[in-house]
Parts: sequence; C-alpha cells; structure tokens
Amino acid sequence: MFGRRNQATTDETPISVQDPKPQQTQGKGRPTPKRSEAQGRRRSPVTAPANRKEAYRQQRDRDRVQRSRQREGMLRGEEKYLLPRDKGPVRRFARDWVDSRRLPGQYFLPAVLVIMLLSVVPFPTEIRVAVLTVYTLALPIVMVAVIGNSFYVGYRVKQAAAQKFPGENLKGIGFYAAMRSSQIRRLRFPKPMVLPGGKPVTPPSS
Repeated sequence: MFGRRNQATTDETPISVQDPKPQQTQGKGRPTPKRSEAQGRRRSPVTAPANRKEAYRQQRDRDRVQRSRQREGMLRGEEKYLLPRDKGPVRRFARDWVDSRRLPGQYFLPAVLVIMLLSVVPFPTEIRVAVLTVYTLALPIVMVAVIGNSFYVGYRVKQAAAQKFPGENLKGIGFYAAMRSSQIRRLRFPKPMVLPGGKPVTPPSS
C-alpha cells in the first residue's frame, strides 16, 4: 500500500516536448487595459468647478453659447430654431413672397424718419413753412399707401398660398405677410432668403 503511493509520487517520467499545451497568443507587447481605463481615455476632460461662483460662471457661458447658436439659426431660417409664428412651409412661402418684391410698405419708416428730421432742421422761415406743409400733407398720404399695400399683400399671399398649399391652415397668413412687408428689409427677422426678383441670397463666404 505504502509502496504504491511512493511509486506514484516519485514518478519521474520525462514529458515529451511534443506534449500539447495551450498556445499563448502573442499580444501587442503591453497588458490589455481595463474597461474603466479605456472608457476614461475616450471621455473628454471635464474641469469641475472649484466653487459655486465658478459653477455659475460656467453655466452662464454655456447659456450664452446656446443663445448665440439659436439666434444664428433663427436668422438663417432653420426650422428647429424658429419661433412658433415663423414655423412651417406656409410661413416660409409668405416670407419668400414678400422678400422677392420691392413693396411700398418697406419705405414707410424711412420716409417718416426723413420727414420728421426735415421738420426740426432750422431752415429759414420760408423753407421751414414749405417743409411743414409737405410734412402735413405727406404723412397721411404715406400712411394711406402703407395701409393699401398691407391689404394688397395680405390678399395676394393668402390667395397664392391657398393654391400652393391646398388643405393647409392659412389662418393669419395674410396679416403675417402684411406686417413683414411694412418692415425695412435689413431689419426683417428671419433674414430674407431671396433677393428682389426671386434669386436666392448668396451666403457670405467664410
């Protein structure tokens, strides 16, 4: 009994060099990184605020960048940044219809401003009386022209939109177009996407 155990434990039979062993694959020469370490490398470094004041400043900077991005998108007429009153293909059509034409309403504010400035300039008495007379007569005429232009624009835009978008809700589209037609072109918001005549606006080269 004891002899058999000693014989089994002291067996010194040489192992063949061809004895199959699991082959270890050659790696890249470096240990495989842990999952947490690999994820940490992929993340962009984030600087934690040192105090409440610093956190508030970082939040304010992010809000300012976001507001700037939204404003630029609104100016370009991007749908996702527009106000509810400006969204939709019908409103886009109304803006393009107005912006592609030179309408009398867009000259209303400049004309009123020029008349008001001329009325306060210290001209000689004769010239001043003539200027005041022109101011008194021209202002009502300009206002009547603007009101007539607004009715014309509202009617034409609503009629054209009904033909182009049958079945769409056209409520308020005439008033929307009329108000835009009375604004100075440079001050329109969103910015015009077409030039007078219908050609698209060429974006500024970067």
